[in-house]
Amino acid sequence: MSAATYGSQSMIGTLRRVLLRPPLQADATAWREYGWRSAPDPAAAAGEHEALCLLLEEAGAEVVLSRHDEGNPDAIYTYDPVLVGSAGTVVLRPGKEGRRREPAGISAALVAAGVPVASEVADPGTVEGGDTVWLDERTLLVGHGYRTNGAGIGAVEAAFPGVEVIRFDLPHYNGSAEVMHLMSFLSPLDEDLALVYTRLAPVRLMELLAERGIAVVEVPNDEFESMGANVLALGPRRALALEGNEETRRRMEKAGVDVVTYRGDEISRKGDGGPTCLTRPLLRA
Repeated sequence: MSAATYGSQSMIGTLRRVLLRPPLQADATAWREYGWRSAPDPAAAAGEHEALCLLLEEAGAEVVLSRHDEGNPDAIYTYDPVLVGSAGTVVLRPGKEGRRREPAGISAALVAAGVPVASEVADPGTVEGGDTVWLDERTLLVGHGYRTNGAGIGAVEAAFPGVEVIRFDLPHYNGSAEVMHLMSFLSPLDEDLALVYTRLAPVRLMELLAERGIAVVEVPNDEFESMGANVLALGPRRALALEGNEETRRRMEKAGVDVVTYRGDEISRKGDGGPTCLTRPLLRA
């Protein structure tokens, strides 16, 4: 298969191919074990996910589906178990123990879709995709937190020779029991624009954005917990956002961003995973 079917060392290139994992009937019973806020309704979750896939297809992306790790509600958040670079899949090792089966399952689905495995993060390293943000094709930002450790970041550096990997310490916030990823407060929107919840952003990150000439759209305080900062770029200044964060949407649109929204009461709000979490871009152009 041509290499043009994969390669996503970008957060803002036009989304051409993306992998998702639909919610399965067996997932809902384990919601407490995985720390979800409440039990998802399987039928409603399936409907929301199907609508999300349709939105992505309407935006011009080929949607690839995987059904790995049945019984794990977190498996719908396909951004975390792997990275997909120009050489293929970098298999990660999640810091959340309940998600350790996911990388193997999603990697098998990617191989079947024509995306080869390029490298793998091994014990004692831990890395979750939500702690990785491509600022451009040669600059990868990585958050060091409770889900991603120093050994894991070192493995990512080795997986991407020629790429500048810049580390940032993540805030403790509410502690190790809750998810705090780098992408919890940062979403690139274009090569010169990013959506940021600045109250949690490291000073060095804000300095870097300024040095690179990247303007900031600030997420308001009352829309951070509702995942206002978690936005998927469908292309330069084209964004997919969780519905309900109206002030964040207004601010993005004022900055020239075309915003479409999806309903995620079951698949996003209950499991604390926004549109970036639900999608693993395979190809951006």
